[in-house]
Amino acid sequence: QVQLRESGPGLVKPSQTLFLTCTVSGGSITTNSWYWSVIRQPPGKGLEWMGSIGYSGQSYVSAHYRSRTSISRDTTGNQFTLRLESVTPEDTAVYYCAGGEMAVTVMMNPDEYDHWGQGTQVTVSS
Repeated sequence: QVQLRESGPGLVKPSQTLFLTCTVSGGSITTNSWYWSVIRQPPGKGLEWMGSIGYSGQSYVSAHYRSRTSISRDTTGNQFTLRLESVTPEDTAVYYCAGGEMAVTVMMNPDEYDHWGQGTQVTVSS
């Protein structure tokens, strides 16, 4: 059974950089056709895809955040990490790690993911 666990700072000050690490167990992040993503939910809003990293190591980020977002992975630790620069209070949200087997064309759709972490609250405030 694939499980994901988020590790985040909880509280980040405006203009700082957020690092969110997702640790995967019960499966490998290099398994063919699997995509691993960070999806967030701001207060009172729906789920929002931030970015993904695929089984081959290719990364994809939302065009809306491309200028300040990147995703990388550590295959030895079976982890992937979101880096979000220059955070503002609008980045306050519950951040989720998710994974699943799918076509690359649908990885931006949260409904396609079968495996989710519990989520971690990230608050941007001075």
